[in-house]
Amino acid sequence: MEPPAAAPPRLVPLYEVHRALQPLYEQIADCPNCTLARTRSRTVPGSGPLEADLMFIGEAPGQREDELGLPFVGRAGQFLDELLAGIGLSRATVYVTNVVKCRPVQNRDPLPEEIEACGAFLERQIQMVNPSVVATLGRFSMARWFPDARISSIHGRAAEVEGRMIVPMYHPAAALRNGSLRAVMHEDFAQLPALIERVRATREAPASSETEPLL
Repeated sequence: MEPPAAAPPRLVPLYEVHRALQPLYEQIADCPNCTLARTRSRTVPGSGPLEADLMFIGEAPGQREDELGLPFVGRAGQFLDELLAGIGLSRATVYVTNVVKCRPVQNRDPLPEEIEACGAFLERQIQMVNPSVVATLGRFSMARWFPDARISSIHGRAAEVEGRMIVPMYHPAAALRNGSLRAVMHEDFAQLPALIERVRATREAPASSETEPLL
């Protein structure tokens, strides 16, 4: 992706896209599948390396993301960077995207039909990146795997769903609105490195060997 002139220098490396992802990003950029295509400034497909161990899925781009074409670059993104730094990671080492790739007008919640319109894009990203762990950020991304759950009840609890390890978490923006959630999110993030290592070890183990269950 080409960085816009307004992109801060610290974000420029996040515009680098692996060649395997480029055709998908181009399809997203030309997508007319819902009404958000008429109001967006830029599509926001995602950022991060191919085959990342950890993938974050948020909800929808906000105004700053719409301007820059990158996910999580506003205040919520700054807190996400803080959370990652707390576990020894950075945005350059994880893959980050949203359930919808265009900003809903006035930052409203994404509608079901908008989430459905982007569903195939998200599925392809998950398959291509093939993360060891997917962390959902907020209730809209959580609902893809846990449609009837309350985030307050299951946040931070890893579960294997359809062969993939999913960890539902609060959205960083929720912690900006409710300061008491900041410590909760740091605690939930603290479990991620060990969980990634466990999943990676299971993937790399010979098929005939016995392994302990993840849960």
